[in-house]
Amino acid sequence: MTTPRFDLTGIPIVKKVLVSRWLQWSLTAITLPFFVLAILAGLFGTPAGNRNFGIVFVWIVWWAVLILLLVPFAGRLWCTMCPLPAPGEWLQRRALVQPRSAARLYTLGLKWPRRLRGIWLQNASFLLVALFSAVILTTPAVSALVLLLFVLIAVGTSLIFERRTFCRYLCPVGGFIGLYAQVAPVEIRVKNYDICVAHKEKTCYVGSNAGYGCPWLVFPAALDKNTYCGMCTECLKTCPMDNIGLFARPFAADLMAPKGRLDEAYKAFIMLTCAFIYSLVLLGPWASLKEAAYAVGSASWWLYAVGFLTANLIVTPGLFWLCTAAARRLGRAGQAARQAFIEHSYALIPLGLAAWAAFSLGFVFINLSYAWQVMSDPFGWGWNLFGSANWAWTPYLSGLVPLLQAIILLLGLAGAVSVVLHTARVHGVAYASTAPIIGFCAACTLVMMWLYM
Repeated sequence: MTTPRFDLTGIPIVKKVLVSRWLQWSLTAITLPFFVLAILAGLFGTPAGNRNFGIVFVWIVWWAVLILLLVPFAGRLWCTMCPLPAPGEWLQRRALVQPRSAARLYTLGLKWPRRLRGIWLQNASFLLVALFSAVILTTPAVSALVLLLFVLIAVGTSLIFERRTFCRYLCPVGGFIGLYAQVAPVEIRVKNYDICVAHKEKTCYVGSNAGYGCPWLVFPAALDKNTYCGMCTECLKTCPMDNIGLFARPFAADLMAPKGRLDEAYKAFIMLTCAFIYSLVLLGPWASLKEAAYAVGSASWWLYAVGFLTANLIVTPGLFWLCTAAARRLGRAGQAARQAFIEHSYALIPLGLAAWAAFSLGFVFINLSYAWQVMSDPFGWGWNLFGSANWAWTPYLSGLVPLLQAIILLLGLAGAVSVVLHTARVHGVAYASTAPIIGFCAACTLVMMWLYM
């Protein structure tokens, strides 16, 4: 069945904006100063996290915009404007806006090792950041050093490897944005595959005088999901056949196909488990758990670290494996266990996104009022640039947040059930065989609701 979609590039003004060489540069030019300020404030500002621009802007304001708006509704749009890889990319290209056709790229141009391709390293880097998140999210200097480290790694990989290798294979944020971008109601896709076959030059991949080859190392004609498309729109600029467009489509269209990869499956497990653990540590009433997460290097922290990694890598995948095994016994015994395990894991994508959105609502609205203070005094040095430095901390929507969290979690459960049933329908098995998978998703939802209620 063909997914219904609407070509947004059929609207002249949209097409004009998307093919402009100034689009991505302008968006990055807006975000870059904020992240530079976040790093400087983290390194030289007050150590009090709730008074430091680096903590409040990155982990409250940016995170709220990312997880509540950009990812669910615009997919990988953040990757279009992310400032972290921008210095490395500009250095690699030796240009800011217009391609320099006569200039050789400033990079060794090595290919990323085949054995390290996929998102396994992104899974590992996200787990590493998440393990220390209690400190990163509250200690300005540590947060700044982490951001600075990302920039340095991005610059280094740009000078050694081809294109946006850092974004494609290493960035911990890009890994989960790509996973959840499959839910978004927008996509960049080829309009007519026959035209691509006939076009021999493949400028969308190799580049031309109009733009660069796909920075994400994706051949647009083979693109069938949002996971690895950074939405930079270079392919729209370099396609001489006007055969690539930005489309509006139904939510979660990428998930309505019974195929997948084990690294992506594990990303779904990791993200769902981390949402639960973050809720326990940062929003829960268990002070001893929070203290253990903060006390890096102590005996209690090592116990926390072992539990954290075990839950992510063994407990959640193991429980899901048992559920898929039960589902196979009920109706899909002819399908390989590994294939069933991977395919059904994609139901956890809308569930995990909902879990993160619910967590973010609680975390963000409790702390958002700190943003007005740091806007006037970003370093905590006693400034009052806009007259809001002394505004009192005020939790927002405290009475409404639990209801909104419940609604979001139920929407995530509905999305998960829809994916499970669609997968069963494609394989021609009875819906009753999906009961263990649906039960797993329902149990996760109930546990999250219990935490927030």
